[in-house]
Amino acid sequence: MAATPLFDRRHFLKASGLAFLAGLSPAGARAALQADALFASAYRDEEGRFGVATLTERGELVDRALLPDRAHGLAYAPATDHIVAFARRPGTYMMAMSRKGLSEPVIVTAAEGRHFYGHGCFSPDGRILYACENDFEGGRGVIGLYDARNAYRRLGEFSSHGIGPHDLSITDDGSALIVANGGIETHPDFGRTKLNLDRMEPSLALVDARDGHLIEKHALPAHLSKLSTRHIDTDGTGRIWFACQYEGARNDRPPLAGSFAPGEDIRFLSLPEETTEALALYVGAIAVNRREGLVGLVSPKGGLSVSVDMKSGRIVSQTALADAAGIAPAPEGFAISSYEGRFREKKWPLTFDQHIVALSHHHL
Repeated sequence: MAATPLFDRRHFLKASGLAFLAGLSPAGARAALQADALFASAYRDEEGRFGVATLTERGELVDRALLPDRAHGLAYAPATDHIVAFARRPGTYMMAMSRKGLSEPVIVTAAEGRHFYGHGCFSPDGRILYACENDFEGGRGVIGLYDARNAYRRLGEFSSHGIGPHDLSITDDGSALIVANGGIETHPDFGRTKLNLDRMEPSLALVDARDGHLIEKHALPAHLSKLSTRHIDTDGTGRIWFACQYEGARNDRPPLAGSFAPGEDIRFLSLPEETTEALALYVGAIAVNRREGLVGLVSPKGGLSVSVDMKSGRIVSQTALADAAGIAPAPEGFAISSYEGRFREKKWPLTFDQHIVALSHHHL
């Protein structure tokens, strides 16, 4: 049975139209029109330039757009076809682009006293962009709100109800923001130095998307205080999946991923000890393939990708890939990139950054 396409070609032609296709090389346009799925990832090229690449599920390069500096994660709004690239922590820019090619990119600088953490998400209608930010003088995490209809003007901010909000998602109905507060305190005066490893406060929070009030918060237990909650995805049933990076002793074997539903306690994924060890105590990215019921984990430090059945917790596949970086749901399993320039079946003279976003109008 053929896989359900992530990417509808007819929708692509209608939504993106000639403006997008005209901006592509002949090879890029041909690849886009033949694709069943499209993805985007930040990269650095051989000349040291930074950008965002669009690729097919086979790893064919469709397009590239230059960025002012290194990016980390991306947010995509299916409703408007906008992509936003966020500077790597402690960067202070984000750049919004329209795949329709109808407007110039918009570069936004972080508010005074704030820097970006590299992640954010859109409201389901694409009107509001939410961004993970650090109030570095106040030592607290915030979520910046930006008007995507008005050149991404900053509307205000909510508390992230924690320290170091690294990743951010939103429920399918748009009612609640899901925040992975990594619990690590940083300050741009000290670059990427982690300032509070002896007193980390990792947590996961549900925040009302309308007014920012705290709906519920899951602080990790004291014996796992060095387990930084870093990345999240949702599975379509209301369940939230999260992945962690451990800042404790190298010979510890803490759980590295888990899930929870609103109103429930955290439930850690019970991976075999050898898998935890192979992941090198560091899950760099997580993704959910909703159609196939899979959760995917990648570790650049361990050079490993793991697919887990979300119902049983059983490992479906475990594959070695040097410098495994980003992961996103694909028509079959997951699309995975590497720092070495690998993307699915291709290898490019690019260093892909740590995350991939699926440019999809349908959830897998």
